Amino acid sequence: MEALLEPAASQPAAKVEPPPAVFNFAAYLFRLNESRAAKTAYIDDTGTTTYGELEDRARRFASALRTLGVHPEERVLLVMHDTVELPIAFLGALYAGVVPVVANTLLTAADYVYMLTHSHARAVIASGALLPNVTQAMDTAEHDGCQLIVSQPLESDESEPLTAPRLNDLINVATPAIKACTTGCDDIAFWLYSSGSTGKPKGTVHTHANLYWTAELYAKPILGIVESDVVFSAAKLFFAYGLGNGLTFPLSVGATAVLMAERPTADAIFTRLVRHRPTIFYGVPTLYAGMLVSPNLPPRADVAMRICTSAGEALPREIGERFTAHFGCEILDGIGSTEMLHIFLSNRAGEVEYGTTGRPVRGYEVELRDEAGHAVPDDEVGDLYIKGPSAALMYWSNREKSRATFLGEWIRSGDKYRRLTNGCYVYAGRSDDMLKVSGQYVSPVEVEMVLVQHEAVLEAAVVGIDHGGLVKTRAFVVLKREFAPSEILADELKAFVKDRLAPHKYPRDILFVDDLPKTATGKIQRFKLREQS
Repeated sequence: MEALLEPAASQPAAKVEPPPAVFNFAAYLFRLNESRAAKTAYIDDTGTTTYGELEDRARRFASALRTLGVHPEERVLLVMHDTVELPIAFLGALYAGVVPVVANTLLTAADYVYMLTHSHARAVIASGALLPNVTQAMDTAEHDGCQLIVSQPLESDESEPLTAPRLNDLINVATPAIKACTTGCDDIAFWLYSSGSTGKPKGTVHTHANLYWTAELYAKPILGIVESDVVFSAAKLFFAYGLGNGLTFPLSVGATAVLMAERPTADAIFTRLVRHRPTIFYGVPTLYAGMLVSPNLPPRADVAMRICTSAGEALPREIGERFTAHFGCEILDGIGSTEMLHIFLSNRAGEVEYGTTGRPVRGYEVELRDEAGHAVPDDEVGDLYIKGPSAALMYWSNREKSRATFLGEWIRSGDKYRRLTNGCYVYAGRSDDMLKVSGQYVSPVEVEMVLVQHEAVLEAAVVGIDHGGLVKTRAFVVLKREFAPSEILADELKAFVKDRLAPHKYPRDILFVDDLPKTATGKIQRFKLREQS
């Protein structure tokens, strides 16, 4: 597969060589970093791990999987917090030809029952703090001899009987696997489950080569990531975004990655930014907003960020501009997906246009189409389709959803965008979130972007509610601490939107709330707001 890539305006033409037909991504990384055995690969809450230790322990885990009777192409469910044990387990599984299925750590026991049954996992590796939900799921699910392995038990567990083997014990007694499983670049490497916002989570199936392509097409040319970088991702490794940020990208160049097991609050982020001084930080819009209003926001001199990224939802212009003004570094807003594995549409350093998602990453093609599948002209909203070499193969055991999303070489994203005449793309919401008000379409995201420009507004979400058979827009608004809800302020916000958008787009109702319901990725759960209306 040849990939002749068109350059961005500021980049020279380049041809990225595809991986060889026989390709194991873990083995590829280990070869790349042979000369970096003594260099720190990971810093987590318990200490540091060198590249040599990472490879040794991953290869030992590959052997341990074989001893446990887990064979190539079989699945292992990883329900693990962000510690170095997760990359060790992930890479060890790849090395053994076993398929790691990286699961969200914020789910319920019922969710894990579904994943265990759907994936037919032969083993589950779970962090100690997550054992209650995982063990309940294993007791409930119908599975054929699925084995539990415990990673980093809680201190309170030390005095309690634990019959399940511990990951570190299995690794310590194993002999490092000498040879990686022979896999092809298009062989199944790992799964990621979608968020399940439109039904049951979908097992998105990715190949060994997909990891390679995200590093070559996005991390190296867009981020300019190099060996001397220290990276830190607020997005966890169980997300496609976080997996690239904290594993694929740094290990592809020999950089150092900081991992954090706890929830990514503003204060927890500040601690790592100051203590470890990462040069690349990966966040999401709601986190950036929370950081900027925190009284503990560190001064520019205390951090070392040279570039930041944002994904998950569109980054409001005002948030990006304020962040850059404070820290002196740009946020590269972009969009990726579980199906494409990482970002395929992005701003570039030195060319950032806040309020847009930038331009296509070279190596990817993007089209906007109408409901009939025809291309839409600039400045008109269309459905976003993407083509690129990091695309997933399918949704496992879900032909109907696969056929609706994977259309030959193209993937239907479910997002709506419009392209400006300068080539930048502006997010217009999810396809199923568009509202028709007074016979005209309204993008909730467009209205939200205007609302957050008001000095009183921290966050906003817009939904449609039924009003006598007609759709009426309602805005849920979170105010900054120094402002109080009032009818006067509500009227002011309505007028603020009217002055900046077409009259039919202003929210007819405004409700002030303490917070907005969000997914683990920080995306606003508008369906919950609709249920409240």
